Amino acid sequence: MDWIGLDLTFPITDPTWIFLLVLLIILFAPILLSKLRIPHIIGMILAGLTVGEHGFNILARDSSFELFGKVGLYYIMFLAGLEMNMGDFKETRNKALVLGLLAFIVPIGIGFVANISYLKYSVVTSVLLASMYASHTLVAYPIVTRFGISRHRSVSIAVGGTAVTDTLTLLVLAVIGGLFKGETGGFFWVWLVVKVIFLGGRIIYFFPRIGRWFFHRYNDNVMQFIFVLAMVFLGAGLMEFVGMEGILGAFLAGLVLNRLIPHVSPLMNHLEFVGNALFIPYFLIGVGMLINLRVIFGHGDALKVAAVMIVMALTGKWIACWLTQKIYKMSVLERNLMYGLSNAQAAATLAAVLVGYNIFLPNGERLLNDDVLNGTVLLILVTCIVSSLITERAARKVAMDDSETGKESSTATEKILISLANPNTIEDMMNLSLMIRDTKLKDNLLALNVINDNNTISDNLRMRSRHYLEKAAMTTTAANVSLKQLTRYDLNIASGIIHSVKENEVTSIITGLHRKVNITDSYFGILAENLLKGLNCEIIISKFLIPVNTIKRIVIAVPPKAEYEYGFPRWMEHFCRMGNTLGCRVHFFANEKTTARLQAWIKKRYKQVLTDFSLLEDWNDLLVLTGQVSYDHLLVIISARPGTLSYDSSFEKLPRQLGKYFSNNSLIVLYPNQSGEPLDSSFFSKLYTDTETQHYEKVGKWVYKWFKKS
Repeated sequence: MDWIGLDLTFPITDPTWIFLLVLLIILFAPILLSKLRIPHIIGMILAGLTVGEHGFNILARDSSFELFGKVGLYYIMFLAGLEMNMGDFKETRNKALVLGLLAFIVPIGIGFVANISYLKYSVVTSVLLASMYASHTLVAYPIVTRFGISRHRSVSIAVGGTAVTDTLTLLVLAVIGGLFKGETGGFFWVWLVVKVIFLGGRIIYFFPRIGRWFFHRYNDNVMQFIFVLAMVFLGAGLMEFVGMEGILGAFLAGLVLNRLIPHVSPLMNHLEFVGNALFIPYFLIGVGMLINLRVIFGHGDALKVAAVMIVMALTGKWIACWLTQKIYKMSVLERNLMYGLSNAQAAATLAAVLVGYNIFLPNGERLLNDDVLNGTVLLILVTCIVSSLITERAARKVAMDDSETGKESSTATEKILISLANPNTIEDMMNLSLMIRDTKLKDNLLALNVINDNNTISDNLRMRSRHYLEKAAMTTTAANVSLKQLTRYDLNIASGIIHSVKENEVTSIITGLHRKVNITDSYFGILAENLLKGLNCEIIISKFLIPVNTIKRIVIAVPPKAEYEYGFPRWMEHFCRMGNTLGCRVHFFANEKTTARLQAWIKKRYKQVLTDFSLLEDWNDLLVLTGQVSYDHLLVIISARPGTLSYDSSFEKLPRQLGKYFSNNSLIVLYPNQSGEPLDSSFFSKLYTDTETQHYEKVGKWVYKWFKKS
């Protein structure tokens, strides 16, 4: 059709119109199908089927779909590795290994028998076809990210299991492909496994170090985004170079960069946004364009093969998830979530069928014939629909349960105020606030800049204040978190902060460490001293020498009786959240009694956090930490106001010690909240039983004696 000189013949080949139509599909397909309660993912696949060459032939599956589709596939695997909770993953890695092995062994076992006995295929064809039942793609993963449960235990197990299953499936594919290329002689199997293990080890060792070096030196969001994408495709390309599929390299890249890209950071939000808005939908539309319903339903053998493939794939995955649930005594809801995520066939399945389809036997026949090719397309459609429906239902229920649990456990409203005075520290303080805040609460961050009301206020001061607040808002907006911006005119900065805290019912203050101007200045500065005198809320004084997301360990020095302070639960929550978000270890130094209480609290509230405990016999021996804190560590000192339970006269030496011995370390000095009654033994009796109390006391005494002897 030629309309005013515009060629609209189908399929459309003009790049502008192709991209426009794809964008319209991505925009309107979810809107239309959400009214029918159909998951967005199914909408994308059905839309691809409709506009593809086997539908209305509006678009051809050209090189753009191959390119963006591959990017989208890598993106899915990369985000799966990136969003895994590393603390939970280390606890669930055995479960993930078991699920991955079962999801490979069960489908390939029952599938091989069905292929031999019912479909009458040869042994090699049956093995390759059965391996397709075992593989799966995390097509439904965007659903769990949309519901905010990507760090749930069952999701971590399913993601880890996917890596195991697909690796084994791709090994089978590589071996069968090599068999018909004459490459299986000698140590082909051994050499392939060695190459994969060696390359995986290189990725695990070098990628985090390269990433940490880059993030230390470059803070630009665009440069960081491009760098991360380059690392993803480098990992994928290296895996393809040794004969494996790139999805394994993309997953490994996400796994090793996990600690450098916290899930609450602006960079993480940018990565998710671009993937979910463009690359992943492009991949799903491309999958839909492969489906040819006419061929499938027009040929009896194709429908028969497709039926066997679908039954074997769905049954095998269900048995694997059911066995994993029974072995580890998991809930039915967790089983359903694992089954939903590990059910969809796409990437590795397509790779296997295309390899088998292009292999010719000595008699001229294809290793996998047209019936298998068309049956695979129907398998992809059915499993993606089933996967999306089950995952959507289970994820919604898990999110509702987590929301109710969060409401029950919430003891008080949290509001964090960030005092802005130095443009060089704004980004670090805002990132710190994003990591310690309760993500279940909304509007709990406030940024404040105080202008001295001295009757000579200039436009420059107002512009500077606006610039500081806008810079802070850019950081939180990029992380999809709202920020309340406050500008206050007061006689002095301390008075402005104190009044703002009282007016907004702030529970915690984050401020930067005072920079000494002359020799008479104190270490913390007059501002911090006035805040400590005028407020009882939690005060966090921070100094960062490296970006917050590159911290490898949090070292916390806890004074005796700090566990009895009213603000003890709040600061424990803050640093456990931070350690959990960064995926780094939290190392506590305290005496034996305080250590027992810390262990009990973490076991009850944050057992997924990676923790270490060491004995600090005397608070006067704080200098022993000089050998424990490196440049890429964060030192946290839990201090106290004079006259409080945990206050000690040795705190008077703290400023001099910090300035002399820890000047080259990132540092936080925290003063706990003192606005309530001190905690008594009844608080800790809720954390553990009498038997556990005796156990912790025995362990504490043993540790104390061991340290004393050594």
